[in-house]
Amino acid sequence: MTLTNVSGSARKQRGNSVAIHYAKGDDHIVLITIDRPEAKNSADMEHFKQLRDAWERFGADDDAWVAIITGVGDAFFTGADLKRYIPEITKFQEQVKQGLVAEGAVAEIDGYRMDDGVKAVLRNVELYKPIVAAVNGFCTAGGMEMLGGVDIRIACPEAKFAVMEPKRGLFAGGGTTVRLPRQIPWPQAMEMLLCADLIPASRAYEMGLLNAVVPREQLLETAYAFARRITENAPLAVQATKRSALQGLYSEEMQVGKVRDAVKALSTVLDTVRTDDPATARFAITVASEVLEGLGKDLVTAFENESRISGTIFKTEDAKEGPRAFAEKRAPNWQAR
Repeated sequence: MTLTNVSGSARKQRGNSVAIHYAKGDDHIVLITIDRPEAKNSADMEHFKQLRDAWERFGADDDAWVAIITGVGDAFFTGADLKRYIPEITKFQEQVKQGLVAEGAVAEIDGYRMDDGVKAVLRNVELYKPIVAAVNGFCTAGGMEMLGGVDIRIACPEAKFAVMEPKRGLFAGGGTTVRLPRQIPWPQAMEMLLCADLIPASRAYEMGLLNAVVPREQLLETAYAFARRITENAPLAVQATKRSALQGLYSEEMQVGKVRDAVKALSTVLDTVRTDDPATARFAITVASEVLEGLGKDLVTAFENESRISGTIFKTEDAKEGPRAFAEKRAPNWQAR
């Protein structure tokens, strides 16, 4: 297993800045560790950036099939380091307002982007590779936001969970208010969101938030056991399965995006119409017709989307290897193609 630190080499590193470790083994499993115990594994702008970089690195590596995310000490992930992050993001926003970032461009200053925080907690991130959380301690604020983007969740008995933003007069805007009510029963979700209590792992398990609670010394071992069970399966089929499940769960997100793109295209072409030139109106009608026809094809139900994804997977080499290995009574040799 190779251990590397995820950080921007082009950026000047601050004190205690290297806190997100990325370790990839030869078993297609990546271990991402949040290592900032002096701040309860919270993140400032640098560490949100590092965590985002870790997820993007995992997503881009075809040889990485499953990721495990965990923390060190008595905390898993506690979101933003309010003492450092709030002043930093406020200064960042002021720089954006002052025009230091071109209009319409991705807001980026000194290697940091405005959306690093939400991407780090997997909000609106198209990452269809499986993720296993090994929750070793406090999982609050951004930790709960990120947990909503994780597929398999294991915790030790000492772990505690909370959406505590309302207790501070704040709002959990990293995805939890949307994801949690879709992932566990409504009454349990509302209990967590509205009461903002810190609940133990045993209660989180009862609520359906966790897959298992195991002794601390077995936490990583259990997480790896889940990961290996997943890597026994064809990686493209696994990723397609997660994709179909997520896109079915959040189908309106995908559909709204397509409608907005169509509206933008229609608005653009209508702006070309001139009252003194009938040809521009005819051209606009032709383009508008094409846009609407394309939208009609793009808008699909969850079941239609599943069928499209299924058709793609059945054309892969792994889809041939699976039945062949079964017939030959041997383990399949997945190629991820």
